Amino acid sequence: MSKNSLITILCCAIFFFGKETVSAQESSPNKTSTLIQPPYLKAGDTVAIVAPSGVLKNRTKEIEQAKTLLKSWGLHVIIGKHVFCQANHFAGTDDERCEDFQNALDNPKISAIWCARGGYGTVRILDKLDYTKFKKNPKWLIGYSDITALHNQIHNNGIESIHALMCTSLQDDLSSIKETVSTFKDAIFGKPINYTLAGSEYNKPGRSSGQLVGGNLTILHTMLGSKTSINTSGKILFIEEIGEYKYHIDRMLQSLKRAGYFENCKGVILGNMSKMRKNTTLWGTTIEQLILDAFSDYDFPIAFNMPAGHEKDNRALILGRTIQLTVDSGQSIVVFENK
Repeated sequence: MSKNSLITILCCAIFFFGKETVSAQESSPNKTSTLIQPPYLKAGDTVAIVAPSGVLKNRTKEIEQAKTLLKSWGLHVIIGKHVFCQANHFAGTDDERCEDFQNALDNPKISAIWCARGGYGTVRILDKLDYTKFKKNPKWLIGYSDITALHNQIHNNGIESIHALMCTSLQDDLSSIKETVSTFKDAIFGKPINYTLAGSEYNKPGRSSGQLVGGNLTILHTMLGSKTSINTSGKILFIEEIGEYKYHIDRMLQSLKRAGYFENCKGVILGNMSKMRKNTTLWGTTIEQLILDAFSDYDFPIAFNMPAGHEKDNRALILGRTIQLTVDSGQSIVVFENK
């Protein structure tokens, strides 16, 4: 091969590889599009209560309390046909739970879908759902815990949703969950929600902005590798959990990390880590330090003490909405973009 031919080949290689690199950068998921905001509720609107997950055995009182609460705000209520069904662990068969949720998605007269409870089971109906009509007539999905799977799916369909209390949260005297209820009401009626979080020695200071995504860590981990997993690039991740061993938390975080889940993430907000279980072999650090260690390779801000998750104080979060996050050791501030 002549020297000129070799130079020509090298130049072509540099050109094409360089072009491919630029193309990959241009198609990078770092750029996030603005999600569609469903219309805020107003007096006279209708809320559907459905149970896409765990069974509601002996929970009639809580559903009645939920109806009473919504009606006190001037809203109408529809209860899913299969809400009180039971199929072993679940609130009806997969098809029955899917039918109720699909009807709520498709009904143009329904302005919000409020999940009765979490538990386990939502993942079993995800691939049965059709969002065609929902995308033409968006409405709010409300819930947390196992409902994270639906938040993920709705986010990937380009719609905002609300991480907030569910009907079974109302088993307590409402005065004991005042902030939980009031922020839920503010979120669905469109009043601004912003939070000043208690400081923590574990906070990683910094400022950032991005769409808020996330929810229950176990469910986020469960979605990994599927089309329902969320791309966190350019976004701020919220995480909460209940009833896990510390080593389980670490295992999930390490798994997500190895899959590149936190690459280009803009920040992390930690909610409640409730009812942590004790293993016979102690982990050796606090749950906060465990989390910091898992994120030690990243330079984004990390805020602890968000009152959201499996506690009485479970304040509403608008998932998919852009937030401004400011983290210091003394306090953290979460400001939601107003629309």
